[in-house]
Amino acid sequence: MGRKLIVLNNYKLARKNFKNCIGALDGTHIPVTVSTEDRPRYRNRKGDISTNVLGVCDPYLKFIYVLSGWEGSASDSRVLREALARDNLFQVPSDKYYLVDVEYANEPDFEALY
Repeated sequence: MGRKLIVLNNYKLARKNFKNCIGALDGTHIPVTVSTEDRPRYRNRKGDISTNVLGVCDPYLKFIYVLSGWEGSASDSRVLREALARDNLFQVPSDKYYLVDVEYANEPDFEALY
């Protein structure tokens, strides 16, 4: 079964096709230098030494939340769970959702497109 890829190049089209979507989030790995004893924790699945950073953008592609400092071995889902467990900045309003990639589970507040 084929999947349709939708390329969005303007905000009005995005609002029509992704009703109640308030942005997108993803993790990225940034190379770091750590002590020898910490290297196993910071080694990511590709074998590089990195820190895993969660970035959340609004529909205008402006960053609205960033959580950094996680070991490279931490999964994107684990970093997101920690962001949601913290009592402060990152919350998803009811009946809204963020677009995510397949590294995250489809849940009411997070929707993967593929």
